[in-house]
Amino acid sequence: MMKLTMRLVLAPALFLAGALTIHAAGEPGIIKGADEFEFVYRVKLPEITGTARIWIPLAKTDAFQTVSVEELNIPMKWDKVQDRDYGNDICVVNAQPQDSGKTIELRYKVVRKEKAAYPAGNADAARYLRPEKLVPVNETFKTLAEKAAAGKTDDLERAKALYDHVISRMRYDKSGTGWGRGDAVYACDARTGNCSDFHAYFIALSRSINIPARFAIGATIPADKNEGKIEGYHCWAEFLADGQWVPVDISEAWKNPKLADYYFGHNPANRFELTKGRDLVVDPEPESGPINFLVYPLLEMNGEVIKPETTFEFRRIGA
Repeated sequence: MMKLTMRLVLAPALFLAGALTIHAAGEPGIIKGADEFEFVYRVKLPEITGTARIWIPLAKTDAFQTVSVEELNIPMKWDKVQDRDYGNDICVVNAQPQDSGKTIELRYKVVRKEKAAYPAGNADAARYLRPEKLVPVNETFKTLAEKAAAGKTDDLERAKALYDHVISRMRYDKSGTGWGRGDAVYACDARTGNCSDFHAYFIALSRSINIPARFAIGATIPADKNEGKIEGYHCWAEFLADGQWVPVDISEAWKNPKLADYYFGHNPANRFELTKGRDLVVDPEPESGPINFLVYPLLEMNGEVIKPETTFEFRRIGA
């Protein structure tokens, strides 16, 4: 029987000149090379009664995206902090009754590269083997992962087996309740959910057989139009194998089976990352405890979590 061999190409070290919008035949929604766009993150505050505090992610530059802040319109007192474990930049707003109905608007210019496997450097692999509140590491996940990866000899092949297992076992379905929290146990039992549930399940399986894995969240920039609203967030995962972080997007692979090979080892250029990690520990800390994940603002008012009206918009530059 022929041994499966996989090759993942290292991402280029430099941004490509200009914004490329390459749509390969049969690859809907994919922009390869690089993409360039303006991204607007807008929050309208509800009526503020009593004590209110808001935590909002602040996008930052990394090896795959260059972020320029065009405008931070935050018309009330705020501070910039970082979470303890992942170094995400976070805006903390202390809102008063007179801030009721005000709009916070963050406007960025982004140049984003397509992501492929890249060197892990001095990453603390042990950190990405530890459980999280909604992503436990237990015998159930270990048993499932060992069965799925049986006969595979290295971490890249074992992770591919887990990737295929999640695609075949789960269904993208946002009906009912319980989905959308990135709850690995829910995903395992219900076998349904959205992107956060798909990737929580994959991360729990990976960690249970000693493959470090981690979470990131942001938005997909539509490839089929050049401006407009973005409907909701998107998240993905990475695992560590052979000294490289390998990106995966399992929920998109489920939706687009022809792209399953691409999404094992790539994120397209039309992505925007806002934060990394789960169970974010910040100071000041929310009364509700560490932040499960941060993409929409977390607003606490009088000890209660409130969902403010939030919109994402984009405009592709140079289109």
